[in-house]
Amino acid sequence: MKSFITDQFLLQNKYAEELYFNFAEKQPIIDYHNHLIPKDIAEDTVFGNISKVWIAGDHYKWRAMRTLGVNEKFITGDASDKEKFEAWAKTVPYTLRNPLYHWTHLELKRYFGIDELLNENNAGEIYENITAQLQTPEKSTRGLLKMMNVESLCTTEDPTDILNYHQEIAKSDFNIKVSTAFRPDKAILIENHNFADYISKLGESAGIEINSYQTLCDALIKRIEYFHENGCRLCDHGLNNISFEEASNAEVSAIFNDKLAGKVIAEKQVNQFKTAILLFLGEIYHKFGWVQQFHLGALRNNNERMHQILGPDTGWDSIGDFVQAETLSRFLNSLDGKDKLTKTILYNLNPADNEIFATMIGNFNDGSVKGKVQFGSGWWFLDQKDGMIKQMNALSNMGLISCFVGMLTDSRSFLSFPRHEYFRRVLCNLFGEEMKKGELPDDIELIGRTVSDICYHNAKNYFDF
Repeated sequence: MKSFITDQFLLQNKYAEELYFNFAEKQPIIDYHNHLIPKDIAEDTVFGNISKVWIAGDHYKWRAMRTLGVNEKFITGDASDKEKFEAWAKTVPYTLRNPLYHWTHLELKRYFGIDELLNENNAGEIYENITAQLQTPEKSTRGLLKMMNVESLCTTEDPTDILNYHQEIAKSDFNIKVSTAFRPDKAILIENHNFADYISKLGESAGIEINSYQTLCDALIKRIEYFHENGCRLCDHGLNNISFEEASNAEVSAIFNDKLAGKVIAEKQVNQFKTAILLFLGEIYHKFGWVQQFHLGALRNNNERMHQILGPDTGWDSIGDFVQAETLSRFLNSLDGKDKLTKTILYNLNPADNEIFATMIGNFNDGSVKGKVQFGSGWWFLDQKDGMIKQMNALSNMGLISCFVGMLTDSRSFLSFPRHEYFRRVLCNLFGEEMKKGELPDDIELIGRTVSDICYHNAKNYFDF
């Protein structure tokens, strides 16, 4: 059978090919947001088989398998790793036109040199082939990262994390920079039923008894200082939308105290607390010179029955239709009005909001930093060809795509880095098609510089890695 992942994959004309091979392909990868486990990097984990590194934790694959009717036993249950791989292999032919089909075969080829189309007939042979390869030194966790020309990556940790694995990596001779991003969602989402328990845990990690809103702020500052000392320069927030409901300090303090006392908090009070804590954090991030990221628009844990069984991040989330524009504007404007708006990246999950986000960033790009406020790349359900193109078209039409900091994996898998290749091919074809049509000049050096900036140089400069 003819190879599927050819050199020309997704590149539909000579301009696209020249842009990709001469300006994009060899650029190092800066993966500035992911959910990789730093313990695996610190200990240079050798994965026992393909399922442990490729299927475990990958809720993209899990959703597809469930849709096909695969029993949960072969997804998150007690089936053997080989049986789970075989169940995934049986699913793959049914993922045509889903990005999983492209990602699957890119990853098989780039990491393991496998050019076959995965299916239930060749699953056993491929399982054994890859399992054997994973036992070799060059296919350890660090080896897999080196294979993809990763220059730096940034994992995501809760404020209570002691960052011991990041410390171990920093002391080692590993030449890929591994940093962390501060993710304080659990200190923000006051409506969560276990909020008080988390606040107690946060206080323990900061060495502060949190018994008031002020001591909560003190504890967060201490943890930010600790993260900063350990090389952190980014933070991230996963929220439905940005709240903006103003309140006095006394009101916010009373809301916090009521929550700790087990009282019911009204929706307005929830939004007042979230507004206050986000504005507080925003000013602290500015003080430390961090980049703040906001992932907005996910409707999480829709299936309560399965959420109770398997917990969060197991494949029961979808795109939400939250109101975004007005409160986001007021939040950014409040920080900007004090000249305390740090570098900011906004990611939306609802494609209907693309133009809202693309125009919002222009309101707060003040000339102080190139691309200070960014419209982030297509995220989660949108990190596929169509979603990427729509995001880049909105950014191009409403702003400057030349200032875009490009792609990230947002992944829990060490085999996800070919997504950067996928993005780069889509990017080069987007520009190449317009060059072919005469909508962009026939100037390969001009367009090529823009492509290489988006793939690497913009992120390198923006994050100061």
